[in-house]
Amino acid sequence: MQLSIVVPCYNEEKNIQLFYDKVFTTFKNTNIKYEIVFVNDGSSDKTSEILNQFYNKGKQKIQIINFSRNFGKEAAMYAGLKEATGELVAIIDADLQQNPEYILKMMDILNREKECDSVAAYQAKRKEGKILAFCKKMFYKLINSISSVTFTPDTSDFRIFRRKMVDAIINMSEYHRFSKGIFSFVGFNTYYMPYEVEARKAGSSKWNFWKLFKYAIDGIIGFTTVPLKLPFVFSGFLFFAFIICFIIFLFYNLNFLSILLLVLLFIMSLLFFVVGIMGEYMARIYIQGKNRPIYIIKEHKRGKDKK
Repeated sequence: MQLSIVVPCYNEEKNIQLFYDKVFTTFKNTNIKYEIVFVNDGSSDKTSEILNQFYNKGKQKIQIINFSRNFGKEAAMYAGLKEATGELVAIIDADLQQNPEYILKMMDILNREKECDSVAAYQAKRKEGKILAFCKKMFYKLINSISSVTFTPDTSDFRIFRRKMVDAIINMSEYHRFSKGIFSFVGFNTYYMPYEVEARKAGSSKWNFWKLFKYAIDGIIGFTTVPLKLPFVFSGFLFFAFIICFIIFLFYNLNFLSILLLVLLFIMSLLFFVVGIMGEYMARIYIQGKNRPIYIIKEHKRGKDKK
């Protein structure tokens, strides 16, 4: 198989037919041998029924992976990469904000740039609010300053990989996944291609500010150990504060009880913050130690090659 197109789906009943038709039209007049790997991430609408219609029609080789419940896009992408059979593997959303025609451009880049192992699409001009754009900018500044791997700002999960890079990504089977970090961690040469995000054909985005915030925390905790070093920073700060307070007490007649209360509150807030960070790491170690699956497949259909 020359190309696998991995498509995570979650409640995309209004978009999935349009997406499927667009992919078929895009590749219709090419000689590219491809498959579509749909990963139904526990959709509660008619996404599963429509995918089964595609499978039964047999117009194109299709894999359908139905999760037993919603495990999240990260798990869906991992499942799709793991089951893809192509020498090249692309990841694309089903809402048509990412035009499948860009996949052809990505393939051309890989054919032209033999040293490149992947092509990642990034938004040259983001279409989002100023507050969200500012938060994302600050996130990339923060994580690049404390992480051992580099995160390229504004890159999306819309990418294409050569098989050797896919195999490296699959080998990283951690439960709490942050794919942007994993793509950077495994290395390889990546070409960054600008693209324009189109409007959703139907429905609304599954992401909101809270989900993006949790996603950012996953990235920070998953790819840096700096929070574990915070107790040492705080201990130095508290010792310095102790010296300053000691000098003040020697030269000024202050109310000792009020100062003591403020110092105790300050120390307690720091201790709770540190305990919270350490607790997050311990929780992840606990869950990882259970060796829970990243996803559970309820049904997996593999279609025959129709092309």
